[in-house]
Amino acid sequence: MSRKSSKPSGICKLLSYSILRNATVFALLAVIFHPALADENNLPDIGSPADTVLTKEQEQIIGRTIYKSLRDAGQVMKDPEIQEYIQSVGQRVAANVRNADFKFQFFVVDQPTINAFALPGGYIGVHSGLILATKTESELAGVLAHEISHVTQRHISRAIYANQRASILNMATMLGAILLGAVTGETDVIAGGVAGAQSMAIQQQINFTRENEYEADRVGIGLLIASGFDPNGMPDFFETLARKTGTLGYQAPEFLRTHPVTVNRIAETRSRLSGIKVGEVTSSTGYSLTRARIRLMDSSTPEKALTYFRAMLDSEDVTEHIGAEYGIALALAELGRYKESKQAFGKLMAEHQGIIHFYSGYAAAQAATGDDEGALKTFRKASELFPRNVPLTIHYAEALMQNHENKEAHRILLDLYNQVPPTAEQVRQLALAASAAGDTADAHYYMAEYHLLSGDLVMASDQLVLALGIPGLDPVQKARFRARLAQINEYRSKSEKLARKLRK
Repeated sequence: MSRKSSKPSGICKLLSYSILRNATVFALLAVIFHPALADENNLPDIGSPADTVLTKEQEQIIGRTIYKSLRDAGQVMKDPEIQEYIQSVGQRVAANVRNADFKFQFFVVDQPTINAFALPGGYIGVHSGLILATKTESELAGVLAHEISHVTQRHISRAIYANQRASILNMATMLGAILLGAVTGETDVIAGGVAGAQSMAIQQQINFTRENEYEADRVGIGLLIASGFDPNGMPDFFETLARKTGTLGYQAPEFLRTHPVTVNRIAETRSRLSGIKVGEVTSSTGYSLTRARIRLMDSSTPEKALTYFRAMLDSEDVTEHIGAEYGIALALAELGRYKESKQAFGKLMAEHQGIIHFYSGYAAAQAATGDDEGALKTFRKASELFPRNVPLTIHYAEALMQNHENKEAHRILLDLYNQVPPTAEQVRQLALAASAAGDTADAHYYMAEYHLLSGDLVMASDQLVLALGIPGLDPVQKARFRARLAQINEYRSKSEKLARKLRK
């Protein structure tokens, strides 16, 4: 586990922040002048003319492009355990959305501030600081349920429709730049479009109306109940933030400024829950372990994190003890005290044989002390106990590659991703394993998928051309590569036409 590096500077930092705060609004507003682009067969039955603003394809392009910019700027946490956890909690809530047409992707933004946001296409981000600010897993699930509800209730599209007369020309330029950048792979085009949009009159982040917030609360509470979380987690978190910091002024967290909380709103939520009986709901172990990983990453030094975790062990809140013990083992490894870390992980693994994190930590400590054979043995045992677990398989593949067992790393990663949809970074790891194993054609194919997931259609196309140029391809490989190349080229053609149309 590596601690975070310093925050990006220059254009990357400017781009990431401007996109996070404004690009969602600008990009979405850019298409309001052309409602004919919407596919009427895909419109949700909400009864609002705002449904004609965006097609699902346009939402996906915009959301994916903004997410890619955040990721490329180093704002998205790539830690596999954190990624797996936030996705599992988010999908548990989203699984109860009535409209199955919505597809969600959840991610953690590497920022200590307290905030969360929803992007077009179902991309929902949560700041690492918000996760640390919650006291229970139900509070975190409440935030996710609230953001999910903003998406499913089409609040963004309805806000766009309400402002459709504003700066049409500039808005069209903005979306054209984003689409063209996605098609050509030229990030400078996207940056230029975002920078130009800063001068527009409408440059404030969407502040949802009071009605939107009440509706997101109501729908979100229903999702929490259906998901088995404590629905009180939502008002509990909002109330705690409001009480500690106030709902007005610069000192309020970003979340409260973009999702204003009032006394009446909290009271109404409490009243709505008054007739609902909720059994005891406890936070999962994954919640405590994830918070420990984030706490270590957010600490200025591992020494401070170690002190914090040891103090947690002295607290009366025993539910936090397992997270504290895990944090201590991680911090010891960060300090280079691998023998102590190995002992700590060994103790945890013996006491909690069903927790995957401890096997990965123990194996990493074994490798750090020079016991590579023991590390691989631990990984093999864990893989038998927890087959196709994503973080475990990723770490196992890394250990195999470090020991030059590249063919096996390629095999287990391919087996995993044939069953579990991978992220872009995970596909890149698969490409590296294939390349190291000498499977050059497959490596190019995987890199094409990596660029495709990243929104760079040009690079995806180029990688497939390289794959088709490798001598000795079998008929199945040729057919697969050619079919994928044809799909990408067709999509590029459609996107280029749309981008040119919007830029006229």
